[in-house]
Amino acid sequence: MSDRVYLTKDGYNRLRDELTVLKSDVRKEVLEKIAEARAHGDLSENAEYDAAREQQRQLENKIGDLESKLTRATILDPKQVKTDRVYILTSVKLKNLDAQKEEIIEYTLVSSDEADTDLGKISVRSPVGKSLLGKAVGDKVQIQVPKGELHYEILEIFVK
Repeated sequence: MSDRVYLTKDGYNRLRDELTVLKSDVRKEVLEKIAEARAHGDLSENAEYDAAREQQRQLENKIGDLESKLTRATILDPKQVKTDRVYILTSVKLKNLDAQKEEIIEYTLVSSDEADTDLGKISVRSPVGKSLLGKAVGDKVQIQVPKGELHYEILEIFVK
């Protein structure tokens, strides 16, 4: 898997910190659970042991995924992002063309790893993100979402 992972410096640091916690604290906890379950005797019929081993497998997979992402990461500098079109790390103000009264929505396009809809950060891989990429101010955008179709006009593109 050689796909680049685009992250902000904060996003990179968040993933790195999560990896550190998983490799130290969480890994120790899981190993302690395995040792405790092993102490109960017969492993062939030990559900506690099986559960702890499954937890270890999931943990190691997550650690591997995070290590892979961090290895493939390209840290984006918001100062170098152009605002002539919608790109990753740009923020956009959109006018909802379907709303009865004027409704302005603001999103920031980020990688899937940094998406947080509560903060207005949407993934460039989401239906809305995909539809906005490459568009310019004044463009009207038609977005297919599970609930139907949305219509927006791009009012502004900027970097926070």
